[in-house]
Amino acid sequence: MEKLNLIDLFSGCGGLLDGFLQSGHFNAVAGIEWEKYPCDTLRRRLRDKWGHKNSDKEVILFDIQRTDEFLNGFSDKEYGQSSGLLKIISNKKIDVIIGGPPCQAYSLAGRIRDPHGMKDDYRNFLFESYIKILNAIKPNFFIFENVVGLLSASPTGTPITEIITDAFAKAGYQIIQNLREAVFDVSDFGVPQRRKRVIILGIRSDIVDGNASKLLDDFYKKIIPSFYRDKQTVEDAIGDLPPFYPLEEPVKVNGVKYSHQPFSSSIPNHIPRFHNNRDIGIFKLLTTDIEEGRFEFASTEKLKELYTKLTGRKSNIHKYYVLRRNEPSNTIPAHLYKDGMRHIHPDSKQSRSITVREAARLQTFDDDFIFLGPMMAQYKMIGNAVPPLFAKVIANALYELICKIK
Repeated sequence: MEKLNLIDLFSGCGGLLDGFLQSGHFNAVAGIEWEKYPCDTLRRRLRDKWGHKNSDKEVILFDIQRTDEFLNGFSDKEYGQSSGLLKIISNKKIDVIIGGPPCQAYSLAGRIRDPHGMKDDYRNFLFESYIKILNAIKPNFFIFENVVGLLSASPTGTPITEIITDAFAKAGYQIIQNLREAVFDVSDFGVPQRRKRVIILGIRSDIVDGNASKLLDDFYKKIIPSFYRDKQTVEDAIGDLPPFYPLEEPVKVNGVKYSHQPFSSSIPNHIPRFHNNRDIGIFKLLTTDIEEGRFEFASTEKLKELYTKLTGRKSNIHKYYVLRRNEPSNTIPAHLYKDGMRHIHPDSKQSRSITVREAARLQTFDDDFIFLGPMMAQYKMIGNAVPPLFAKVIANALYELICKIK
């Protein structure tokens, strides 16, 4: 069967798309992302890795909420110019649309932090743009990815799952009825990270003669589970990367302040972020506690007490977490760009948080995947991404289902 054409919505830096391309079964026709650095990163990846000479045009930097302009073209002071998605597609048949709207409005952590429980957040309804594009393009299938918090979000009083299910049905697509069966932990597929995600497969109702329910059942209960793999650990993922050791005093090199040496590495995006002496001391204390088997700070309460003792401030959540060498990592979040306190490298001699490359490894990005922009933007785009290895599983599973249909 020929490669299937796809469009990637809410592309980010391209984790979901990269997995689909790695499967060898799909061809990327276009994508859209509204933040500059992820967009630049994805354009470079498509050009350098996948041979897309026109990636600057194929990946559109734009606000997807302005859907009509995205489809038909725009000229904008902020986003520049584009002939629009429909012209980029031209006469190509689009088989699949993939993507997941930004998840912060659905995430449990986001709702805890926000005094209004994220009910007023515009991101609750970005799926409406997804629906508009489905209606315009009418692919046979779509993959809609999001956080588990989606299953309990009710920004208007009606569960968002009901709203989304009804919207997909009106657009002519059938999805699984019990979305709790669409939840997967990526660590079950060889990703060295605990990260649960909802994967919604939509099948256009008019192409399967009433068999959509059976096909969806096969997809979730037979095909995807066939890709389960042994758990991978933090050590498996980052254990071979060059180390960085704390300096006695910070130094400035070319105007940049460093707390660890060496100041660079031959591995792309593998540079330590700056830490003050207090934090380096905390990292040393916590990692040594685990290495020596005392586990004095293993509980949340002890970690909260330590934070109050050392900073004089109180927190409702624990601020520190040391990655366990012989387990999958905790979830790599977008919030990692603000601080690395909950992603501390397990080696007490290094006493630091993880680098961008280490975060990327835990997300299963290949080392030749280069992240552009400031370091904070790099952490953020990695945390927002779908692990490419898991995306490859979804791509292979979808391809297997499509072959069964054909």
